Order: sequence, then structure tokens, then C-alpha cells
Amino acid sequence: MDTISNLALGFQVLMTIETLGLCLFGVTVGMLIGVLPGIGSMAAISMLMPLTFYLEPSQALIMLSGIYYGAQYGNSITSILLNVPGTPSSAVTALDGYPLCKQGKAGPAIFITTAASFFGSCFAILCLALFTPVIAELALRFGSIEYFSLMVFGLITASVVAPGSQLKGIAVVLLGLVLGLVGTDITTATFRFTFGYIELTDGITLVAVAMGVFGATEVITNLSRPKHQRAKAQNVGFRELLPTGNDMRQAIKPMVRAAPIGTFLGVLPGAGATISAFVAYGVERRIARDRTRFGKGAIEGIAAPETANNAAAQGSFIPTLSLGIPGDGVMALMLGALLIHGVKPGPQLITENPEIFWGLLASFWVGNLMLVIMNIPMIGLWVRILKIPYRHLFPCILMLVSVGVYSVNNSAFDLMIVFVFTVLGFAMSLTKMSPAPMLLGIVLGVMMEDNLKRAMLLSRGDPMIFLERPISAVLLGLTLVVLLLPLVKMIRGHAKTE
Repeated sequence: MDTISNLALGFQVLMTIETLGLCLFGVTVGMLIGVLPGIGSMAAISMLMPLTFYLEPSQALIMLSGIYYGAQYGNSITSILLNVPGTPSSAVTALDGYPLCKQGKAGPAIFITTAASFFGSCFAILCLALFTPVIAELALRFGSIEYFSLMVFGLITASVVAPGSQLKGIAVVLLGLVLGLVGTDITTATFRFTFGYIELTDGITLVAVAMGVFGATEVITNLSRPKHQRAKAQNVGFRELLPTGNDMRQAIKPMVRAAPIGTFLGVLPGAGATISAFVAYGVERRIARDRTRFGKGAIEGIAAPETANNAAAQGSFIPTLSLGIPGDGVMALMLGALLIHGVKPGPQLITENPEIFWGLLASFWVGNLMLVIMNIPMIGLWVRILKIPYRHLFPCILMLVSVGVYSVNNSAFDLMIVFVFTVLGFAMSLTKMSPAPMLLGIVLGVMMEDNLKRAMLLSRGDPMIFLERPISAVLLGLTLVVLLLPLVKMIRGHAKTE
């Protein structure tokens, strides 16, 4: 009964013309920002935060959070249509979304990602409404030891995501980890692998890497392909945009499996949408009867990561609000917005400021519904992009990539990084290696190092601490299973042939 009365309070806070208008403004800006590759929700929130100084705390958080999860919806559109993901999590969607687009199924693919995003968000919101205290307590059980083991599991799962041999996947992940070490050592404050470039002291810009290995690389590979192998435009009648019954049947089970994965990992500070998308994709690829479909246009390959990353986007608010622990840069901005308004996040927030927490939760439901209502009629508009002749389209893609990358740090050096990683991405495409796991390696490299150092300090250098803690031991056990499964299957295959 308490949950119902709390939700009633939340909808009471939300259901004013001003608050609903701010929610609509937030999700609309978020979706448009998501469609423009490279700019990202963090830049949009930073630019619009001054507007919130004149709003109530609940209204400020509702508008800013709308930008965040609205961008999650928009990110999938350019990933599917142009193979230009704006974030590492949407790079996973591009693995199967872009092949579907080349098969003339761009409309159904965008429709399924919209449905998956909505389902993942609703599942996470329901869990947050029912189990917030339990979830917050569970998140507190994760220390540096558990986080390190979780990241190891995430990286090994990412190696499974890569098409081809798992050895290639592990090599790409290790390359990402090495690239993640570029910058300033968080313990000693010494520069590492910067080669004298002051621009590298903060590390390699992730957006520049993603734009290089996906966006600009795709332009080059498309120009080298015959016309019939490029993404196909299709009729944009409403019937052609709808997925078939078989498509929906293939999507439903992955969505159901990915929603709890995204919700759980979203609650953990530092895990978030990126690991959630990789893990959900890896799970689907592991349990699939025919793994060769993945990377070539599998419906499960877009339904699972989109469900997971949107569930994680909602779940990431729990540690920020109830524990005062932001999981990433966007959540740190949300934390800053609350502090500016004199609201202190922490365990007392839900009891002392229930209108903020439950108003935000109610806005998630309404905001996600707004996004579905806006997105589905616009699918035809997005698909029409493919009707633009490629000789006109590819300069536009390169312009979007350049503007998006430059806008992150206002640095021309980042454009040089795009060039370097375009060359690397093209080389990887020739050798049939997927760059997506590399992005996860770059994201997690510094965090893994930080948590490993803390764990070693706690255990006084004893690595057995990772097996003595139950959660850590389970995660490492799962990692071992993921690593050994291909070997077991190979041995069985040899035994059958003999």
C-alpha cells in the first residue's frame, strides 16, 4: 500500500502543465542529441543545467533525466542506419542493427529497438518502485574486490560478443585495456603513454575512438563496396516499417532476459549501460542455437542490448539518489544539480524528500511513453535518410562525426585521433575483427586498475581475497565458465568426429 501511495505522490508532483512540459522538453532534446552522433547527453545536460537554477529540485531532475534516457533512445537510430554509434553501449546495437539495415529492414529494426527500450525502462522502473531499499542495500555490498571481478566478467563476455574466434575477441579487449591506460596514473599522477602530447593526459577521448572505428571506417568500407552491398532504402509505408510476427517472437525472450541484467548492472556504480549492453548481447549469443546469425542481422542482437542499456539508464539513478554515489559523468552532473538546489542525496533522501524521488520515478513512466509516441511515427522519416544518394550522404556523415567529436573538448587533436582510429578500424574490418569490445576495454581500463589497487591494499597483496569474497568468487566462476565453454565444445566436436 505504501508503494501505491508513494506513486500517487509522484504523479501528483508530475501532473502539472509546467512539469509535464519540462519532461517533454527533456526527452525531446535527449532524443535529438542521441540522433546526432558524438554530442552526447553529458554535453546537453551541461549546457542546459543553468536553466534549472530557477526550477524546483524535482522539476530540474525530471528535465535533466529526460535528456539522459531520451538520448538512449536516439543513439540506436544512427547506429542502425549509418553504423555511427554515439556511445559504447549503442555500438553493440550496431553489430546487428546495421546489417539489418543493409538487408532493407531498417524500419522494423528501429521499431524493435523502440519497443525494447520501452520494455527495459518499464521493467527497471517497476523494480525501482518495489525494491529500492533492497537494491540500495545490495549495491552497498559491492566493494572494490567485487567491482574488479565484475569488470573481468564484463570484459570476457565482451570477447564473446566479437564475431569470429574468441581469441580474436580477447585480443581486441586487451588492446582496449592498453589504450585505456593512456593518460595520467590516478595514484602517482605521472603521465603514461602520452608521447609528449598534453592532449592525451586525460586519456583518449572515447567519442573520438567510437567515431573513428565505426563512423568514418564505415564511410571508407562503403565506398569500397559495390552499390548492391550498401544499406538499402525501402518503401516507407507504415506496413513496411512494422516488424513481422516472427521478428517479434525472436525479440520477446531476449527482452525478458536482458531487462533484469540491465536493471541489476545499472544499479552498480561504474557498471551502467555499457557493460549491461555487452553482457546482454553476450548472453544471447551464448545461448543461441545458431551463433553464426549474430553480426549478420540477428533480431536478438538489437533487442537484448537496447533493453539492457535502457533498463540500466533508469537503474543508475538508485546509487546516485539513495547512496550519493554517481556511477558516471552524467550521474555526477545529476548529483551536482541536487546539491545546487540544497538537496543532499543519500539514504535519507527518500524519506526526507519523497516528492523528488517518487516524482522522478513517475516521470520515467510518462517520459518513456512520450518517447514511444514520438518515435514510432518518425520511423519513416529516419528510414528516408537512406534514400539520399551515398555521394551526398557520406560527406554529411563525416561532417556529423567531425562536429560531434570537436564539440566534446573543442580540440582539433581529437580529429587526429579519429583519423588514427579510422585507419585501425579499417584494418580490423579487413581482418574480420570487431572493434566493439575494444571500446569496453577503454572504458573499464582505468576503473579496473583503480579497483585492483584498492583490493590489493585491503588484502595486503594477497590475491586470494578475490576468491574469499562470495560475490567475487561467483563472478570469477562465471568468467571461467565463459572462457572454457568453447574449449569444451571443441573437445566434444573432435570426440564425435573420431
